[in-house]
This record gives sequence, structure tokens and C-alpha cells, in this order.
Amino acid sequence: MPAHDFTHSSARTPLEAALAGLPALAKAIGEGAASREARRELPFDAFALFRQSGLGRLRLPAEWGGLGGSLEDEFHVIAAIAAEESNVAHALRIHFDQIEALLLSPRTAFNEVQIRRVAEGAIFGGASTELGTSRPGEITTQLRREGEHFRLSGRKYYATGTAFSDFARLNVQDENGNPLIAIVPVDREGFRVLDDWDGMGQRMTASGSLEFENLLVHADEVTPRVQTNLAGRHGGALRQLHLVAVAAGIVRNVVADAKSFVLRHGRPVLHSPAPTAREDAFIQQVIGELTAHSHTIDALVRDNARVLERSSQAIRNGVSDADALVLEGALATARTQLVVSKLALYAAERMFEAGGASATSRAHNFDRHWRNLRTIFSHNPLTHKARVIGDYELNGVTTHLAEGRVF
Repeated sequence: MPAHDFTHSSARTPLEAALAGLPALAKAIGEGAASREARRELPFDAFALFRQSGLGRLRLPAEWGGLGGSLEDEFHVIAAIAAEESNVAHALRIHFDQIEALLLSPRTAFNEVQIRRVAEGAIFGGASTELGTSRPGEITTQLRREGEHFRLSGRKYYATGTAFSDFARLNVQDENGNPLIAIVPVDREGFRVLDDWDGMGQRMTASGSLEFENLLVHADEVTPRVQTNLAGRHGGALRQLHLVAVAAGIVRNVVADAKSFVLRHGRPVLHSPAPTAREDAFIQQVIGELTAHSHTIDALVRDNARVLERSSQAIRNGVSDADALVLEGALATARTQLVVSKLALYAAERMFEAGGASATSRAHNFDRHWRNLRTIFSHNPLTHKARVIGDYELNGVTTHLAEGRVF
């Protein structure tokens, strides 16, 4: 693929230049996205464009070799890319989560290696979940000691984005059951990425399986895994808002597709006095509703990003009220998910009112928006989130909010 320059030389800083080039990058990534989805063609070329943009270093501080962007910048980027190609935006979830973990963790030798890799342009994927366990989140993949190093055999699932990545972050355990993280190169012998994700939506996120066959894991590629500290709890909310930002982008795409259909293919409804679809009052109402839903979702994501930025800064600076700010971030993200799920799914269904039966043609592939949104909002039980929020409001219970998993 030929090199592209998605930066603007007139911008004052590298961050401003990269963000100024975002619209062109997103448009290039989204070229032919609807037809690729119909063919189930993985977006390797789109990831090559993302690498060229330098936005993979967005959240890394400038003094560490990154762009020094805020979380508001990060979710702006995710939503903008998702508005053109939601699979690419979704597949970056582990990458940005890994950078946030590095930002808020001690500068250990292990973390220094990962920081250098990000600064050099590496993309991170990985997996935690395994199929066949009695409950989600249970880990059975176990490192086996072999001299000074380890070997790993087994299988992971929901390996979102790993097919496009350079390194994989794997949740594993040692022979005593202690939780660990191993970060290994994706191209190492014994590491296999399978394109076996069969979900109805987000079909090209490479969210299928990883297989390990006697995979060599060096001792310095392993570190303890902790979820319940402040950084881990903040990371749980960050991963959830990433999904919501992807949904925000999809709804922008819903609006764009609905408007384009009306202007290019639409006809007024049978009993309308309007001469064209764009002048039909009923169709105008539908488009108005869609834009209002999208505007509201964008505002919620932007506000939520600012909340998480405050908690991130608090952790990094060691302020006394960091725990309260992390809790606020978990609550804000859960509430945002609940509301956005309703607004987004309604918009993806409502868009067909702007076009009638002809809008359901497979040539348009508009149904992908609802499928993609429904898949995203099936990641965690929203009814459980609502109950947990209610328990907090009524009884002050923070048990699940403070465990660093799905909040």
C-alpha cells in the first residue's frame, strides 16, 4: 500500500497535526467498508493506514515519544474512525487500553519495553476470555516452567484486533494459579490467529481464537496482573467507553447513510404531497430524529471522556480523592452505556423509515449498523449495570463498581 501523509504541516504540534489529518484518515479507512463487510474481508489495508498516521501513539506522553493526547482526543479519534469503519475502531480497543495501563503503572523494566514499542509504532492486541469455562473471565491457560523461560499451550477467544497487531497481551496464570500478563510477538512460532469469529456484527474485528502450541514465553515477557487497584478499575471503565465511542461512530454512519439514501434514491411516501423525498415532511422528521440521537450520543461520550480524564490524571498524580474519581468514572460510563444503547439501537432501526422497503436492499447493507450495535451492546449485561447503579443509589453498594471488570 502506498504511503499517505495524514498530518497537516501547518499545525503547531505533532498532536494537532495528527488530529487535523483525522478526517482524511477516517475517510480513507472507510473507503468500501460496506462492501467489505458483505464480503467479510478483514481490514488489513485500513490498519496499515492507521499505522502510517501515527495515531497509535496518541495517548503516550510526548516525553515518552508519543503525541500526548487526552482521553477526549482518544475517544474523538475512535468515534471518527468508527463513523467510517467500525471494525477498525473496535479492533483498537486492547491497544489503547494497554497504553492507558502503561501511563498509570510504575515504570518497571517490563513496562519500559512496552512503552518503547508503542513509541516505535507497534500495535497491541491480545485476549483474556476462554470458551468452555463455567463462567466468563475464568482463566485456564497456564504457563509451564521450562528452565529460565516458560511454555504456553491452550486457546483464547475474543482476540479482538490481534490479527492486525504486532504484540499480544495475554491473561494467563502460573502453575500456582496466580494471575499474570504475558506480552509476546504475534509472529512467534507456536502462536496462531484464527479467523473464526462468527458473530452477526462487527464481523471484521478479528475477534476469534488464538491457539498456542508450546509457545515460548521469555521470563521478562511476564508480569503480575492486578485488576482491583485504581489503574485497573479505571481501565475497566475505559474499555467500556471505547465500545460506546464505537457505537457513537456507527450512529453517525447511520445518519450519513440515511441522508445519502434520501438524496440519491429516496421517493416521497405514497400519500405525501411532496414532489421529492427531501421535501417529504415525514422523511424530514426521521432525519431530524436521527441527527438528534447522534448529537446526544456524541455529547454523552465527550462528557464521559472528560470524567475518565479526571480519574486518569488523579491516579497519575497520586491525589487524595483518586478513589472517588475512579468510582465516578465507573458510574458515568455505566450510565452512558445504558442510555446510548437505547438511543443507538433505536436510530439503527428508525433509519429504514426514511427509505421504505428499497432501503433494505442488500446492495446498501444498511442492516449492518443494527447488527454491529447489537453485537457491541451484548458484550456485557446492561440489565446488570442498571441494577448495580440502582443498588449504589439506594444503598451505597460499590462491590461490582470497584472490581475493575465490566464497569
